[in-house]
Amino acid sequence: MNKEGYKSGFVAIIGRPNVGKSTFLNRVVGQKIAIMSDKPQTTRNKIQGVYTDEDAQIIFIDTPGVHKPKHKLGDFMMKVALNALREVDLILFMVNAEEGFGRGEAFIMERLKEVDTPVFLVINKIDRVHPDELLPLIDQYKDLHPFAEIVPISALEGNNVERLLEQIKERLPEGPQYYPPDQVTDHPEQFIIAELIREKALHLTREEVPHSIAVVVERIERREETGTVYVGAVIVVERDSQKGIIIGKQGRMLKEIGQRARADIEALLGSKVFLELWVKVKKDWRNRLSQLRDFGFREDEY
Repeated sequence: MNKEGYKSGFVAIIGRPNVGKSTFLNRVVGQKIAIMSDKPQTTRNKIQGVYTDEDAQIIFIDTPGVHKPKHKLGDFMMKVALNALREVDLILFMVNAEEGFGRGEAFIMERLKEVDTPVFLVINKIDRVHPDELLPLIDQYKDLHPFAEIVPISALEGNNVERLLEQIKERLPEGPQYYPPDQVTDHPEQFIIAELIREKALHLTREEVPHSIAVVVERIERREETGTVYVGAVIVVERDSQKGIIIGKQGRMLKEIGQRARADIEALLGSKVFLELWVKVKKDWRNRLSQLRDFGFREDEY
């Protein structure tokens, strides 16, 4: 039973790739649920982070970065991002304080004109710029769109994040708790596990393997006699050369990816994990609709 005046609602986070959307979501929710990488375009699905306190429940939708699509996967990600704007109570348009206003921001601003939802401009990474550099940036944005609020923050350091949460709450309608207080995401464990493995693969291979990595979790099985969770997953790449990089000399890279991912998965599940990884080549998978569907990218859901 919710107390009188309890607020709840859905908030979309949108912005160019690599502005810190996932870092923000992870700070607010307090657990690592959105994949974090310094490579752009790492978030492919609507990851919902749920923030609950005594006064409100905020359900965050972390959208893929909005950018002009270059392939079928890009088209899909763009549709996901734009549809998210129409089904929420509030939009957070996040920009990077270091990078200023560019073509990517202009592209998103055009899309914002198509929706009636109130928009907060969230200027992230203020820990990396001098305060004097912020005011001209704020003035520039002010003239371009009637933002409901403009809030400078540092998602990494936590500066002003509490204030932003308070301002979000003020804008939300009264409503029920949609999720139990201890639930932080509505994605099944399988999805989060796949994202954690993918994050490690992207992080460790850096420039050598671009975004042509998908992870399919084929089995999650709790073995009662030992209390261990067995996870079997396949890392999918587009070329044989990428397979070699992911496996590494004498399997070292794959082992390192597995060790790092296992630590995060154990923290997520709260139990000991046995993680088995394979690598498969599926040529040009990002441009093949049937394979995109196999990897969980379903157009009809968006």
